Amino acid sequence: MAETEQSPPNATVSDKYSKVSFSIWPPTDRTREAVKNRLIETLSSPSILSKRYGTVSRDEAVEAANLIEQEAFEVAGKAASTNEDGIEILQVYSKEISKRMLETVKARSGESAPAPAPETATETDEPHKAEEEDAGSTAPPQSEKTESVADDE
Repeated sequence: MAETEQSPPNATVSDKYSKVSFSIWPPTDRTREAVKNRLIETLSSPSILSKRYGTVSRDEAVEAANLIEQEAFEVAGKAASTNEDGIEILQVYSKEISKRMLETVKARSGESAPAPAPETATETDEPHKAEEEDAGSTAPPQSEKTESVADDE
């Protein structure tokens, strides 16, 4: 009679899988390639990002994607320690990719875009406008208006 290997009757499911190891960090080469491909697509295709900063040529996107992913991988790898959870390291990796991608498109758009037009009114100009409007007015200043309303009650 052939013997089959079975778990003891009192073994739990967790005992069966306690020897299974799952590691989220470092990502596989396949995952890293998928990240690069997605970066290339995002940088070189019409998207919300490209509407604001413009698209990048495919060749430039490939170069930028490789650099962004490599730098993010290195930063996340340095942040990793044996005590940290793989999810936390993966978050560092993801945030670094996003940050570097945004820096890349901003820098590129700054090189090729004309200087932005100066704003018509800045925060520092606002008080002066209010003073100019009040200069010819006979109405009490705003602070007195609120005080008089409070006194009436």
